[in-house]
Parts: sequence; C-alpha cells; structure tokens
Amino acid sequence: MVAAELLDVGYSLTLHGSDLLLHGAYLETKLERCRFCATVSEYNRQFILRHFSRIDPAKITVSRLGVDLPPVLEASPETGQTERHRFRLLAVGRLHVVKDHAFLIRACARLRDLGVDFECAIAGDGPERATLSLAIQERRLQDRVELLGHIPRESMDSHYRLADIVVLTSRSEGIPLVLMEAMARGRLVLAPAITGIPELVVPGKTGFLYEPGVMNDFIEKVLLLCALIRRRDGDSAKRIDWVRHAARVQVLHNFNRDTNLARFSDGLMQRLARR
Repeated sequence: MVAAELLDVGYSLTLHGSDLLLHGAYLETKLERCRFCATVSEYNRQFILRHFSRIDPAKITVSRLGVDLPPVLEASPETGQTERHRFRLLAVGRLHVVKDHAFLIRACARLRDLGVDFECAIAGDGPERATLSLAIQERRLQDRVELLGHIPRESMDSHYRLADIVVLTSRSEGIPLVLMEAMARGRLVLAPAITGIPELVVPGKTGFLYEPGVMNDFIEKVLLLCALIRRRDGDSAKRIDWVRHAARVQVLHNFNRDTNLARFSDGLMQRLARR
C-alpha cells in the first residue's frame, strides 16, 4: 500500500486465513485503497463484507487455491483391510499451536482407552514439537502416535496411501491445501467445520466434519469411519468408495491448481485491459 502510494500506482490485495481472521493490521485502510481484493473462500468474502461495511462488494472476489491432481486415482483399500492392520490416522501440518495437534493427541488417548486398535502419524515440524513429544510420553502413547518430522512433498504420497483417514484439528484455517491433497488422492478426510473448510468438505459427501473443539464429536466421527471401513458388507464399501470418488471430483472441478491459476490470470488481465 505504501509503495503504491509512493509510485502513484494501484495495487491488489490477497487474503487467505490468519491474515484476515486473526491479525488484519490496517486491513480496512488496505481494503479501501486497493483496486481489488482476492480471497480464497466465500466465507472470507462474507467476513470482509460483514466487518467492513464501507467496502464496495464488487472489489472482493473469490479466487480459490488448488493442488495438482495425481494422474490416476489410486485404488481404494479393500473393505475390511484394516482388520489386518491398525486403523491409521494421518495429520499433516506445521507443529504450531494454531494447528492444535495437542487436541489430536488427547483424542488418541481417548481412542486407546476405548480399545480402538489404531496408530496416528503426524507429519510436519515446528516450535510445538517438544511440547507435543512430551504430551505423547505423558499419555503413554509412544506405541500409537509418531511425530514424523518434516516430510518432503514428493515423499508424501506413500503416507497418504497408508492413511485410512486424514485428520485436521486446526483452530483457524483458510481452506487447507493438505485436505485438497488428501482428497485428490481419494483419501477420507475429517476436519473441523470452520471458516471455508465446508466449501471443500461437504459432510457425508466429499468428507466428514466435526464440531470444532468438541472432543466427543471428533471421537464419534473417527469411530464411525473406523466401523464403516472395517465392515465387509457391500453397502459400507459402496458408501466409502462413493465418498472417496466424490472427494477427488470435488478437487478436480473446484480446487484444481492449473484451472484456478488460469482463471485468476484471466481475471487479472481483464482488469488491466479495462484500465
């Protein structure tokens, strides 16, 4: 904004998640002076219009993020396969307090106490690693929960493939790329019903949602998915396979990186041409 003022040029603004919902330094001034603002979800757009009523709604556009799709949909595990190995949860994200991996570790202790045969892998690194490692030890979860550390993106496919469900426990998000990556690979996802996540994860159709911060709801959803995956009957297999397929289709049509990048570029060029 300052550079644009000094150079006597216009500027645009992009808003993802915490930059809008948690921090928002001088945000009203930035929004008033920008030519247009692109944000990643309809939730964010409505948040802006509610909290900054003087802003022209036409200036606020939704520009969705996206991921690259694997060329071929990976085969889904056979129904009942998890009867031969532990039910596996996977969480991917920076080890930061806002990601609330501590909630996930507490949930793992509950699952163990309920007699669920499971394991949980947490991929990522960050300032909360020591705290989370201590929490795992205090709850005697060393044989159930593993901190994998930083995993290069090109090595994540094997971890997604092994996961029965990919879980997210964040307190604040835009629309997480990790959910898109998991869904693009036909993985089942479980995430909190916050911010723009329901625009990606449609409960029971493209994935599953739980009430944010409510442990009982999270546990119930995990138990439901565990039961559905372990059943051998055809109806359960069809339901799970349908959700996996719908998840990939959702990413293909609405969160495709190439498509959304081209759409954003075209819109930007049209704005420049009009000027």
